[in-house]
Amino acid sequence: MTRLAVQTPLALCLSLALGLAALVAPLAPGAAQAQSSGPLRIEITEGVIEPMPIAVPAFVPEGGEAGQMAAQISRVVVDDLVGTGLFREVPPSAHIGRITSFNSPVQYADWKAINAEALITGAVAVQGGQVNVKFRLHDVFADQEMGAGLQFTGTEAGWRRMAHKVADAVYSRITGEDPYFDSRTVFVSEDGPKDARRKRLAIMDYDGANVQFLTDSSSIVLAPRFSPTGDRVLYTSYESGRPQIYMLDVASVGRRVLDTGAGDMAFSPRFSPDGRTVIYSKTEGSNTDIYRMDIASGQSTRLTDAPSIETAPSFSPDGSRIVFESDRSGSQQLYIMPATGGEAQRISFGEGRYGTPVWSPRGDLVAFTKQSKGRFHIGVMRTDGSGERLLTASFLDEGPTWSPNGRVIMFARETQGATGSSSLYTVDITGRNLKRVSTPSGASDPAWGPLQ
Repeated sequence: MTRLAVQTPLALCLSLALGLAALVAPLAPGAAQAQSSGPLRIEITEGVIEPMPIAVPAFVPEGGEAGQMAAQISRVVVDDLVGTGLFREVPPSAHIGRITSFNSPVQYADWKAINAEALITGAVAVQGGQVNVKFRLHDVFADQEMGAGLQFTGTEAGWRRMAHKVADAVYSRITGEDPYFDSRTVFVSEDGPKDARRKRLAIMDYDGANVQFLTDSSSIVLAPRFSPTGDRVLYTSYESGRPQIYMLDVASVGRRVLDTGAGDMAFSPRFSPDGRTVIYSKTEGSNTDIYRMDIASGQSTRLTDAPSIETAPSFSPDGSRIVFESDRSGSQQLYIMPATGGEAQRISFGEGRYGTPVWSPRGDLVAFTKQSKGRFHIGVMRTDGSGERLLTASFLDEGPTWSPNGRVIMFARETQGATGSSSLYTVDITGRNLKRVSTPSGASDPAWGPLQ
């Protein structure tokens, strides 16, 4: 497991926030321990944000084997930060100063001259299959470090994770937001013509790298969902000829079907926040209701009992409530009920149809898919239905999923026509920074996992 070495209580607090294993160990002699400075800060609002200019010289290789990896790690750090839309890289060609040693004093005047507000310096060492990455974040105009330096140690195969952890630490210090780069997404990989599309489950880093397939394409798979710890995935498969719910172990790729009892179809599963129960939809005849299953015992409890269609349930972060979609009012709308079932309160009242609700990790918002006037949208609203805001619009946008920190939403977008294909996109909850996630082939049904 990747470990984090820290210098000061401030760094230790950061390491705990990152969910990493911490140990007390100093960086190289002479490492600065300045307190965080005030001016270097991005405040994320709903207005237009001018990206902060940052300089990231290629990390210094410490040893002959580290040259290429040092360059790769610093590049991923830049891509993570710039990809948020909150940062702008000052290109290396504009750099006046040169970082040739991790412990050399920084000549801040050189970086002020090119209008860099933040400077990230780092070094990489490779020995015996292990990689050590250390870095410092500098507030250029305050002429000092912002907090203490950190270092990460892991395997050569895990170098991208260490780069994501560096970027996470920088992002959190400057924005005050929780990190999200060191996370993975499970999704449905698609290939083949639109009328005969082959689908299989796949997992990847949040940015589309390191794709691994979890199932083959022998049967249709839908709606994968991570467990709270990221070690298991729920999904729906037509392997038996009808939709059934499977639970898959990510490490071993072993899987088993969940016995949902009698019924025509079981689908739309999702874990509870503690990972012990599953909520899902089951169809019997023409009726579809929401059920809750205890994973250990396999016992299911029916939560809704109406002649309408209830589906796409999602727990609140504290596990006390469930948001779901239903057509009980005559059209597809969003409702919230207690996690034990009972009376439901409608929260969507805008023009059009609402579906696929997902509760934010922060607990303050619900993301959804909306169809209105021939267009599909990804939107968010408060849990009482107020403050509805549409973030996207296209021929077909659907299936939102939240980043671990609740700042970014990933979703699937399908293009029009017989040759149309599905791709994954992300957008900030302010509606800014819409961008495509690179995948080897078509992709749909994303589910963002927790920090690793």
